[in-house]
Amino acid sequence: MNTAGDATIEVIGAGLPRTGTLTQKVALEQLGFAPSYHWVDLLADLSQLELWERAMDGEADWPQMFGESRSTVDWPGGYFYRELSEAYPDAKVLLSVRNPESWERSFRDTIWTMSHGTSVMPLLARARAEIDPTWERYLAFVDRMFWGPQGTFADGHAEPGELIEQMVRHTEQVKQTIPADRLLVWEVGEGWGPLCEFLGVPEPDSPLPHANDRDTFLDRVITGALNSLEQWQQERRVEAGIA
Repeated sequence: MNTAGDATIEVIGAGLPRTGTLTQKVALEQLGFAPSYHWVDLLADLSQLELWERAMDGEADWPQMFGESRSTVDWPGGYFYRELSEAYPDAKVLLSVRNPESWERSFRDTIWTMSHGTSVMPLLARARAEIDPTWERYLAFVDRMFWGPQGTFADGHAEPGELIEQMVRHTEQVKQTIPADRLLVWEVGEGWGPLCEFLGVPEPDSPLPHANDRDTFLDRVITGALNSLEQWQQERRVEAGIA
């Protein structure tokens, strides 16, 4: 019996962001484990923030959070891989991995930079937070999930070596936590074979799809900020009677 109620999570992604998780989302959906919940789903609907904040407080409502999703990859879902593996005891766990050095560069250029960088992307994100309380709340949630006392990288993140050390530690923790018969350690470059065998589904004739996590992330943050700033400017013009 599924202890988490009516939701149907069958695959739990425990791999860190920037390990090909958007490709995993597309692949899992192609294999029938759709919808697959991913960080982009939270970005597309920030009204879900309260549910994830409550989960960080130990008050998760997985059925409400995941709805009809049959799988989840990337954070915030992966942050709770332990809890989810207990809530969905029949679900399999997919741990995506990547070369630590290339992962660190990718992670630093995107998620870390959004929180701590000084390029156009984080500056736009912070400008949006000044006029959009929901986005400000979202940035606070990201800080809490990654850099705060409860965060994945609470032990340090300023230097490349610190991020890499904790990335490797996370990988080992998942391996030690999840029984081997429920776990697949998988790199996107391995293709369909290991994934389909693990999930017990036929291998598609087409190649494994490739989704560009980095460009998608940057587009969501930058476009969202520009749209919010444009709307704010238009409202100011209307208020001033110059629209």
